[in-house]
Amino acid sequence: MSDVTGMPASAVVIGGGSDLARAVLERLARRRLRHCVLAGRSPERLQESADALARAGVTEVETVVLDVRDRSVRDAFVESCLARLNTVDLVLVAAGTLPNEGLDVLSPDEVADTIETNFTGPAALTFAFARRLVAQGSGRIVVFSSVAGARVRKANFVYGSSKAGLDGFCQGLGDALSGTGVKVMIVRPGFVPTRLTDGRSRQPLATSVDAVADAVVRGLESGAEDVYVPASLRVLFGVARLVPRALWRRAPS
Repeated sequence: MSDVTGMPASAVVIGGGSDLARAVLERLARRRLRHCVLAGRSPERLQESADALARAGVTEVETVVLDVRDRSVRDAFVESCLARLNTVDLVLVAAGTLPNEGLDVLSPDEVADTIETNFTGPAALTFAFARRLVAQGSGRIVVFSSVAGARVRKANFVYGSSKAGLDGFCQGLGDALSGTGVKVMIVRPGFVPTRLTDGRSRQPLATSVDAVADAVVRGLESGAEDVYVPASLRVLFGVARLVPRALWRRAPS
């Protein structure tokens, strides 16, 4: 069970090869994280993360190859995590893909893959874990969204809309879980240089992996429901939602 500061002893990570997820877990390992299940599509990245966490002090790290788009394995995966960990203190959702966007380069299959990887797959798994955490009586769910979903831009409308879907789902889920002992925290970073964004131009108000990980830990400590990184993006995108669509579409790519 998480301690009074919100620090978990056990965690399940969906998207366990994520740079952001690894940085968060390494910080939690310095506190009291000792048991972890990492799930994701790439065995190599999962093993890299597992090795890093072992060095950081996590005593039990298991890896599971998992495609969030595969409906047939979701229930079995959730049950296996509960069997391995007994109590799940934290579910960290960091799965995602970032396609090359543009009407001339995108295909319908890439659109579907992005939405299934970024929204419908993670949403279904998050819901499955939420029901089990409610039965357990406690737990935290931390979901990596993006400011790209706060107001979708033409430059990355497929990625942005997929994150907007996941973000809205998790807001509603968090409200539905009120009073159950289970809480949802949504993390909305700006541009972060990671393997996911490798080769892309750095955006204004970009942040870093370390800054995002530190903000997540602070959010767990404070019981926050949402976290923007950097914090100034909360105000910026609050204003952006009010910009008329005719002006918004002129925003630079």
